[in-house]
Amino acid sequence: MQGLRSRKKIKKGKENPLYGSFLVNDKIVEYEVDTELRDTEQIPLGYPGGIEGFFKEEVLPYTPDAWIDDSKTQIGYEISFTKYFYKPVKLRSIEEIVADIEAIEEETDGLLNEIIGV
Repeated sequence: MQGLRSRKKIKKGKENPLYGSFLVNDKIVEYEVDTELRDTEQIPLGYPGGIEGFFKEEVLPYTPDAWIDDSKTQIGYEISFTKYFYKPVKLRSIEEIVADIEAIEEETDGLLNEIIGV
């Protein structure tokens, strides 16, 4: 997706604001891209209306001068390895944790007195 900049070039063809061709003074104009305004989106594969539907509903209401650059569009799929392959480790019971804490307390009992020298 691109943002507008002041420089422009006149094109032949039809107006298509979603893809960067705008009608200005009865001429089709394509603005120069400002690369600092370039942004990317990850669109769910099954989004109703596809890329254009997402663009109309989620981008244009907030950035009305944005357009889709087809040369930069990539279609792929992201696999969450954590979601499909992670095997959670069973947590220890509270009784085990309490027993460990009590054992550590017994080990360190009197240690502070030895350090301070009381």
